[in-house]
This record gives sequence, C-alpha cells and structure tokens, in this order.
Amino acid sequence: MRDTRESRLLLVLLIAIAFALITVDIRGGEDSPVDGARRGAATVFGPIEDGVSTVVDPVGNAIQAVKDSGDRHDRVTQLERDNAELKAKLGSDDRNRSRSAQLDKMLKTAGAGQYGIKGAEVIAIGAAQGFSWTVTIDVGANDGIKRDMTVLNGDGLVGRVTTVGPGTATVLLANDPDFTVGTRMESTDELGFASGQGDRPLRVELLNGKAKIKKGDRLVTFGSQADKPFVPGVPVGLVSRVDPSGGDLTRTIYVTPFVSFSKLDIVGVVVQAPRKDPRDEVLPAKPKPTPTPTVTVTVTPSANAPADGLQQEQ
Repeated sequence: MRDTRESRLLLVLLIAIAFALITVDIRGGEDSPVDGARRGAATVFGPIEDGVSTVVDPVGNAIQAVKDSGDRHDRVTQLERDNAELKAKLGSDDRNRSRSAQLDKMLKTAGAGQYGIKGAEVIAIGAAQGFSWTVTIDVGANDGIKRDMTVLNGDGLVGRVTTVGPGTATVLLANDPDFTVGTRMESTDELGFASGQGDRPLRVELLNGKAKIKKGDRLVTFGSQADKPFVPGVPVGLVSRVDPSGGDLTRTIYVTPFVSFSKLDIVGVVVQAPRKDPRDEVLPAKPKPTPTPTVTVTVTPSANAPADGLQQEQ
C-alpha cells in the first residue's frame, strides 16, 4: 500500500478503534462484549503459541543451562581455590608448630647445660668444600659465629662449624667419617673417641679395654681445651652394640646418635661455653622400667586331707 492521505487516515482510525475496544474490554471485565472474540482468538492461535513455545523452550533452557553451568564452574573453581589456601594455611601451621617445638626443646637443652647459643636454621645440605655430611646454616660471622664452635639441637650433638661466611656457615655433622669427638660414658666416666660412619652408628674406641659397658649406656661430649671445638656435656648417643673384649688396650663399641641427621631444621651454635662442666645434666631422664607382674599361687588343702598332710594307705 502506498503512503497516501487515505491510508494514513485509515491507520489512525484503526488505532482509535483498537483503543476503544481495549477500554471497553477492561471496563467490562468478565462480561466484556469482546470476551467471545478473545476466546476464539485463543482457540485459533493457542496451538501455534504452544508449538512455538515447544520449539523455543529447549533453546532457552539450553542457554540458561549454559549460564548455570558457568556459574557452577565458577563456584567450583572458587571452592577449589579456598581449599588450596586452607590446606596451605594448615600446612604452614603444622610447620610452625613443629619448628616451635624444636626451638623449645633446644632452649631447654641449652638451659640444662648453661650453653649460650645462637639459633639458626638449616638452609642447605652438602657443601662445595667436599665434605660428604655437611649442612649450611643461615648465621655467620656477622652473627658472631666462628670456626670450631659446637653445634647442637634439642636432641644432642649435631656437629661443629668448619667454614664461616658473612651470613652463613658450614657445619660438619657428627656422622661424617672425618668427624671425631672425645666422649665420656654416663656415670662410669669411661673416656673414648667417637668417629662418624655415615648412616651407620658411631664407632667409639674406649681407652680402657676392660671397661664394663652394656647396651643402652649413654655418652656425652668430654669437652676440648678452651671449649673448642667441643663444649662438655652435650648428649651424643646410646650404646647399641659392644664388641667382645679381646684383651686389647682399647675396646670398640657402637653408638646410635640421639640426633637424626636427615631431619635437621632448627639448630643452635654454642657461642658461650658453660662456666662448669654440666656432666650428665643435659641427658634426658631415663624412662622408668615397667614392672613385670608376678603371680603368686597359694595351695589350699582339701577338707578331706589328713591333718599331717600325708597320704593314708588304702
């Protein structure tokens, strides 16, 4: 249809009629005169609308599902991130608790022996100097560390300082084959020299070939002149094996160290020796032996037994 004056008038007329019908329908409510026409239109166009809805709904649902899926993915990602952060925090807390326990134990050991110590952390294993059993600690000359100082932790003797830099130092561990320390047996005062054997027990040569030693006996450091490289009284280990005495001038025993050299973390460098030898004060208290239960059997004589306890002849 061409855009003419008549067509424009017709359009205005149709719009006016439509508004009039809408007004009549609204005011009439359920008794509206156009209600029948509306129901007829619903009968004609209802199936078409349902069909269109059937076709369009899956598309709408799919779009909504994709949107919901994205939201769920975002929530899952956020939960995974929160879980990872929580695990990291818990791991950090466990680590802090472990280090706090190590530090507390080391301070108690230092207090028992009256050692002035400088706390340190093991930051590396091995060293360029060629030692096979060494660690690097995060304190050095700037912290007052010097060569040939004793290194310990809460369990006992760790080693001695061999090389010192401005901010780090190298510690030769007590289980290194080049390591030797003078020892003293608890209570008996038998002297000897302990040498490292890597991942095997320390080998100790006692000066007294007839010394009476048994498995479970404990040793501490004897100490060095001017307390370098070793201060006295630091726990070394306990006897795990005793070689038979063959009449030699010395006697060989094997000692399991108190320190676990593969689990070193917090250590202390002894920067001030004790005023007097602590002897066995630093050794942990021995566990009390568990008593072995005994059973006492009491025999009650039978009522028919003779008074003198002898069997009567039949």
